[in-house]
This record gives sequence, C-alpha cells and structure tokens, in this order.
Amino acid sequence: MKIVLAALVSALLSISAFAADSACLTTAAEKKLSGAAKHSFVKKCVRDRCEAGATEKKLAGAVKNSFTNKCITEGLEPFCTEQAVSKKLAGAAKSSYMKKCQSGN
Repeated sequence: MKIVLAALVSALLSISAFAADSACLTTAAEKKLSGAAKHSFVKKCVRDRCEAGATEKKLAGAVKNSFTNKCITEGLEPFCTEQAVSKKLAGAAKSSYMKKCQSGN
C-alpha cells in the first residue's frame, strides 16, 4: 500500500513540476525576458506555482515543505539544464550550477 501511495505522489509531483515549468517558460518568452530577468522570473514563477499546488492539495507542515521543494527542483530542471548547456558547463562545474539553480533561491 505504501509503495502505491509513493508512486502516486511521485506521479503527481512530476505532472505539477512539468506544468509549472512549461507555463513559466512560455510566459517568460511572451514577455521577451532574457538573461538574469528571465532566470529570476522563471524561478519565482515555478516557486509560486508549486506553493499554490501545495495549498490546493491542502498540504501542511513537513509534507507541504517536501512537496514544494521537490516540485521546485523538478520544475526548474529543464530550465537549469538549458542554462548549463548554454554556459558550456560540464562535470563538477555543471553539478554545482545545477544544484544552485534548482534550489529556487
């Protein structure tokens, strides 16, 4: 039963993160943002959407924090990967950049 519940929660997290990231990137493109402005906008947008998703699901406490952090990390992954590639990062430099970028801070 716990395995089924864990799989369901993971699937919901993935869907929420992908939807947030896609909508945020689309909005950033519509606003013609680039560079630091785009980076800041996408991070804030993904964070806001993940927090709204946690509120919508009526999550609280540690479960809410866990959901929000995982959602932000997954939501920022495609954006951060795109940025790392454009900066031509590899190895430890890429890993460090990805960790910092996906933190949502």
